[in-house]
Amino acid sequence: MKTIKKEKKLCLICMEEHEVQTVILEDIEEFKGIEVSFDATYEYCAHADEYLETEDMIKANSLAMKDAYREKVGLLTSQEIIRIRDKYEVSQKDFSEILDWGRATITRYENHQVQDRAHDDVLRKIDSDPKWFLQMLTRAKGKISDKAYDKYHKSASTEFRRMKNRYLMDSIQALYADFVDDIITGGVELNLNKVIEIINYYASKVSSLHKVKLMKMLWYGDSVSYKRRGKSITGLVYSALPMGAVPEGYEQILDLDGVEFETVLYDLDRMGYKFYPVEGFQIKELTPEEIEILDTVIAEVGHLNSQEIIDKMHDEDAYKCTGRNCTIPFSYAGKLSIH
Repeated sequence: MKTIKKEKKLCLICMEEHEVQTVILEDIEEFKGIEVSFDATYEYCAHADEYLETEDMIKANSLAMKDAYREKVGLLTSQEIIRIRDKYEVSQKDFSEILDWGRATITRYENHQVQDRAHDDVLRKIDSDPKWFLQMLTRAKGKISDKAYDKYHKSASTEFRRMKNRYLMDSIQALYADFVDDIITGGVELNLNKVIEIINYYASKVSSLHKVKLMKMLWYGDSVSYKRRGKSITGLVYSALPMGAVPEGYEQILDLDGVEFETVLYDLDRMGYKFYPVEGFQIKELTPEEIEILDTVIAEVGHLNSQEIIDKMHDEDAYKCTGRNCTIPFSYAGKLSIH
């Protein structure tokens, strides 16, 4: 027995005024043929050595017992269902409408009723797939208010973008799983958070940062780091493409949250990407030593236009000695033109 509160009041067991304890006990009950144990809350009268459940305690203890059952058989608990609903900031009634269930179904699941396996699977799918929730929300648009719809759509869209970013990171990490040679990876594991920070740092310091230039500056940053410290900063692997070094998976990298750019029309048939720092950008993972390396790169090539930095890259031994479309080894960093 664990005492969680003591209060002097009228004891409903002995009907005398004295200090009444609120306690937690481990109870064991059978539910749907399965025995479960759970923490139950009671009032305890030391005078009579008896326990009492108030009306609120009866409800709470019943829910605790059912949650213990849900955990035992692999169903979502009431709190986990609440967490899913809170993630999308949706009310109980509207959540039931969106799912096309009875209007009070979610309320019952969160308070006293155990969901069946089919409904549990639906809730898990919604939890793991915001895109699916958005589809269900669109289908239910006429059943809920426009204000509520807009609120839920915004929350779900934010969650979808967050999940999309995780999927992108996973896909990039999977792409890099085949790169194990330190001379190709720069001797460090891929760190996409550092990649995002470097892109933002360059964008905050360079007035005109376009995609071609950014790719080369990423390579120069890692190469200068390898030249000075024997390891790169990001773990990116670079290939020697016609316009110079480009990191593997660069298209997915540019789609990551935290990388911001605008599309620029150069002429009638040529588009470009101009990068800028995200609002409120802060350095969290890059070390002062790494920032110093990036500042060196900015000082050396930050003022160059895209063609000038391509020409400079083409003059580097690392590029000249690497076959086209092959990965660029960091073993040439010692001959880099930037110190």
